[in-house]
Amino acid sequence: MSRSLLLLPGDGIGPETMAEVEALIDLLNREAGAGFTVERGLVGGAALDAHGLPISEADMAKALAADAVLFGAVGGPQWDGVPYEKRPEAGLLRLRKDLELFANLRPAICYPALAEASSLKRELVDGLDILIVRELTGGVYFGEPKEILDLGNGQKRGIDTQVYDTFEIERIARVAFELARTRRGRVTSMEKRNVMKSGVLWNEVVTQTGRDYPDVALDHMLADAGGMQLVRAPKQFDVIVTDNLFGDMLSDIAAMLTGSLGMLPSASLGRPDETTGRRRAMYEPVHGSAPDIAGKGIANPIAMIASFAMCLRYSFAMIREAEALEAAVAEVLESGTRTGDIMAPGCRQVGTTEMGAAVLKAFEAKLAG
Repeated sequence: MSRSLLLLPGDGIGPETMAEVEALIDLLNREAGAGFTVERGLVGGAALDAHGLPISEADMAKALAADAVLFGAVGGPQWDGVPYEKRPEAGLLRLRKDLELFANLRPAICYPALAEASSLKRELVDGLDILIVRELTGGVYFGEPKEILDLGNGQKRGIDTQVYDTFEIERIARVAFELARTRRGRVTSMEKRNVMKSGVLWNEVVTQTGRDYPDVALDHMLADAGGMQLVRAPKQFDVIVTDNLFGDMLSDIAAMLTGSLGMLPSASLGRPDETTGRRRAMYEPVHGSAPDIAGKGIANPIAMIASFAMCLRYSFAMIREAEALEAAVAEVLESGTRTGDIMAPGCRQVGTTEMGAAVLKAFEAKLAG
């Protein structure tokens, strides 16, 4: 069967980490007959330089047609002065909006080999396995009006609007409850109902939706308290469901529990097609473009590799291959192979391509076994 992928490496370390995933795709096609067909495109600053837009119409059409999109990173200081609507990040936002990728899944898993790399004590993070489900196409990032008004007399007013409708909250809550059924059966909903009307509605809708899942335990927590609890006792959480803004912040907090932003993958999913059941989907590492280390060959490719593992799992139901790739990553880390961001005494420091090659070798062995 044919499985179509669009690769959008983007800017900064995106092309370096994406190259390691391309090697994995080639291996799956060669050794497992996976049937991946690959197209490539530009996004972010790279697209802006080439086309004058953060993503071209042609590449947007490729994204809409693909079974899944693999996305690297966007942005860098060389594009700081471009108009707001043409900033590199606008390409990412358009992909999320036009593909209707409303559900962002951000796992925070602490590999035993990396427990010492976390900023928290080992006993707090060893065995950590949290899934943050972030609403991705609504809220303050997309609400209108969104503008800066000139009030005169040297004064301006910046306006961003937090807006959520019932259906947006209900559909992301259902994703969280369904995923909790495959895990430890608990959902924690986070909002700010004490000061935000959208938080009051969020709380009401999640509570109502939860009644359809009596087998899943539901509790509520104010988002600021949730941030505190993530660094106090993170293993109390299973699935966290929250809005776009708070999800952005809380998932970065959770990332550091794992030892490095370079370890954290994500999946962004749309609604199932009524006929085919296919979901549009995009997979990307959480770490961003990291322009300070771009081109140096030292970036950690594991978040990009783990994002591809999520792609195998959620877009293609290639569960055996996904588990084998995740196990390969764990094995390489257990062997003491490290990039600089997760380096520890007694380990062997490697660069991007060496880490990618080590994972590839371990993955190949697991596929053969």
